Amino acid sequence: MTKVTDHGGGVRSLEVPIPDNPLGHTLVYVVDTDRGAVLIDTGWDDPTSWDTLAEGLTACGTSVAEVHGVVITHHHPDHHGLSGKVREASGAWLAMHAADASIVRRTRENRPERWFAYMTAKLTAAGAPEEHVAPLRGARSSTFPGFSPALPDREIVPGELLELPGRRLRAIWTPGHTPGHVCLHLEEAHPAQLPGNGRLFSGDHLLPEITPHIGLYEDPDDATVTDPLGDYLDSLERVGRLAPAEVLPAHQHAFADAPSRVGELLTHHEDRLTGLLTLLSAPLTPWQLAERMEWNRPWEQIPYGSRNIAVSEAEAHVRRLVKLGRAEAVTGSDPVTYVAV
Repeated sequence: MTKVTDHGGGVRSLEVPIPDNPLGHTLVYVVDTDRGAVLIDTGWDDPTSWDTLAEGLTACGTSVAEVHGVVITHHHPDHHGLSGKVREASGAWLAMHAADASIVRRTRENRPERWFAYMTAKLTAAGAPEEHVAPLRGARSSTFPGFSPALPDREIVPGELLELPGRRLRAIWTPGHTPGHVCLHLEEAHPAQLPGNGRLFSGDHLLPEITPHIGLYEDPDDATVTDPLGDYLDSLERVGRLAPAEVLPAHQHAFADAPSRVGELLTHHEDRLTGLLTLLSAPLTPWQLAERMEWNRPWEQIPYGSRNIAVSEAEAHVRRLVKLGRAEAVTGSDPVTYVAV
């Protein structure tokens, strides 16, 4: 049976499993409105996940066919994966921030081979060894099966209330984990009268025990150098100032005292940046930096795909150091290396 948690005030959460993932599940929130249930995220596109979602909605006294709308915090497949199926079954609208909608559009419009070529170039520029890059060279879609995520039909506009009849749910743009990540502020008194400013559906932006990944999601046709870690830290501070009574995240469990958790994450990233400066006492590529950083397991035990994620996280931190004037690229290095200033 689907685990359903009643958070009070017409808000429930469903634990929708993520196959073969240590996170275990995504918390899909069901928000009652005057027009029917609205979902915040949907879970991974998998038969078991779909059945779990459907069973959970039935336990909430509704069904997939009666869903009025779907609000997506960000485009990752454990949040957005089942959105298309929900819309097909119900006719529900589907809303997402424009920046993540753009990523979904690029994913759908570009052939997988183009992404393999782009990833090959990015990893090579980051200093990845040939044995890591080789599987991507000449790869075909049959080698690495892709997916076609649903395009949203509504845009989430930061600062504006979403069209949820009978509810006050305001979008807060919180880029960093993805460019278009949003948190959703329920501007209503907490049902248990906890002190604070309403409740916050935080997606992956603010989690009780996990530090969210900061990744690079760039347009192959756009040479702009982004600063996702800087975006994330700024977003964290905005959420901390909001001081919601309770945070309803997409993983783990609900929690209070958002400012305290924000403070922990700000300290974590400052400590990590300080540690990276020590590593960068000698020039290193982003790959070499990732090899030396502290992860939840030794580098030798990190799987292939997770190494790609780790390298993008290392590069995101290096970009922050460069922007702060605490590190710089070594002139003429190829692949590019960075050194502390």
